[in-house]
Amino acid sequence: MKFTIYGKGCSKCEKLTEYAQQAAEELGLAFELEKITDTNAIIDAGVLRTPALALNDEVVIEGSIASVAAIKKLLV
Repeated sequence: MKFTIYGKGCSKCEKLTEYAQQAAEELGLAFELEKITDTNAIIDAGVLRTPALALNDEVVIEGSIASVAAIKKLLV
């Protein structure tokens, strides 16, 4: 599974990254993590608000930090 975090690297982006990793690890999923910080690449992905999380290139969270439990629900 591919996780993509969109954002400029702020504390909210880091927290979303941490929660996504924790959710995947708790479920025992293999994943690759990519961080996109370039503003043009973020816009090209259709993300209007950061932080954002995409799973396998589909944006599923935008403009907020989802809890570990909420991310787990997206993964199963």
